[in-house]
Amino acid sequence: MARTPASVPAGSRNAFRCRAFPVRSAGLLLHPTSLAGEGPVGSLGSEARAFIDVLAEAGFGWWQVCPLGPTGYGDSPYQALSVFAGNPYLLDLEALRSDGLLTSAETTALGRGRDADTDYGRLWAQLRPALDLAAGRAATALRHDREFAAFRESQDAWLDAWSRFMALRVAHGFRAPADWDRDARPDPAEAERAAVLQHLFARQFASLRAYALKKGVRIFGDEPIYVSADGCDAWSRPGLFDLDANGRPRAVAGVPPDYFCADGQLWGNPLYRWDRHAADGFAWWRARVRHDLGRFDAVRIDHFRGLHDYWSVPAGAADARGGEWLQGPGMEFIRAMGDAPLVAEDLGMLSPGVEELRKEAGLPGMSVLQFGFGGAKAGNPHHPENVTADRVAYTGTHDNDTLLGWLGAASEEETSALREAFGGETPSVARLIHSVLDSPAVAAFLPVQDLLGLGSAARFNSPGRPDGNWKWRMTAEERGRLESSATDWRGLLLRTRRISA
Repeated sequence: MARTPASVPAGSRNAFRCRAFPVRSAGLLLHPTSLAGEGPVGSLGSEARAFIDVLAEAGFGWWQVCPLGPTGYGDSPYQALSVFAGNPYLLDLEALRSDGLLTSAETTALGRGRDADTDYGRLWAQLRPALDLAAGRAATALRHDREFAAFRESQDAWLDAWSRFMALRVAHGFRAPADWDRDARPDPAEAERAAVLQHLFARQFASLRAYALKKGVRIFGDEPIYVSADGCDAWSRPGLFDLDANGRPRAVAGVPPDYFCADGQLWGNPLYRWDRHAADGFAWWRARVRHDLGRFDAVRIDHFRGLHDYWSVPAGAADARGGEWLQGPGMEFIRAMGDAPLVAEDLGMLSPGVEELRKEAGLPGMSVLQFGFGGAKAGNPHHPENVTADRVAYTGTHDNDTLLGWLGAASEEETSALREAFGGETPSVARLIHSVLDSPAVAAFLPVQDLLGLGSAARFNSPGRPDGNWKWRMTAEERGRLESSATDWRGLLLRTRRISA
């Protein structure tokens, strides 16, 4: 077993004071689309409650999810069409049936059937029209509903723009906003359906979160630093982004060549006009974080490095090699967020100032086991012997291969380093999981695929690969295995002091 590093004595494992995780914690990482269930995609319904039951029974206090916004082309939750709106695909169809918004025949036609993984083409062709149908029926019923009126009023800062955006997007055949007719006006009925779907999402998610809290489970959200080039945020607030007169990005986000991709990653997101954000005290960002903390108990800031310095690539570039590093807002941004329970995703190629910013901000960073065995051990925050209390430890993230898949494809250098760290033999998946749970990190998270011991076929995302991502979904048999092993996991969590006796 890897040793506790000398810099973090056993008696001071919780010395780091963390706003996101006040006590030593553990959780599972699973995006809701991957939940087992009978519908065409995982949802906020009974399968989500069943998963919360497993978490609670096993002693895991947290459920980590990827961003919950509506996805566009490519199906990535990290390229959502809005940082405020929820993804209607996640709505519980049985709840819509119970509310009289869909018939039994309509929900049955949307069943999972033989689909092993999520088929986004089917969601677009079948689920999306069904949800529009339900929203149209609900719009009539909610016309004088006080709860709906209160929701619209409380969310007015983003909901009206989102509703108009969606109506115009439909009218323009789902093309990018830069290609829209500037004189076009949204169809009021289409806009109303978009608002209704957001009300239904908010109501279902609030019910699910209340259920989780009752079970002693908190939800850990994820906030991408950038917005979609084709989404509502840049369209409705263009002055906050580096766009040309036609609303197209002049430069786009990405990262230079790294562990995941030899050509770098060209994300294509518009970059911020940080000077304009600073001029009003980062009001849009503060509203965004406040909105997320209305849903989640803690939030991960994806690509935290971008707050220190960010990679700017000229629009139209074929890859991300030809970019340049520009200065981010730094501590001015952090101070504007107050005491929000945030976690810094500080993975990838980092400049020295990123670590300084994270520590000054008092935020935990991330240590990912799979990154711990390439290159020199000294100074590698992912190596088990270097993990400190101001970290959140992972076996892998949504971007990694599963542990089993990674072990099978590990390089000779990685295999040798693994054997050195684990007593001369290549460790099993179970032993690697134990090392993460037993680390000094303030919190530890395991992708469900690793808990199930699944291979590379269960990988959720491969950065740099343009398609085939975000599709993996648990089967009923795999959920049953989680349920049957809950007592064993509780015992391990007790032994590693991730839950109190």
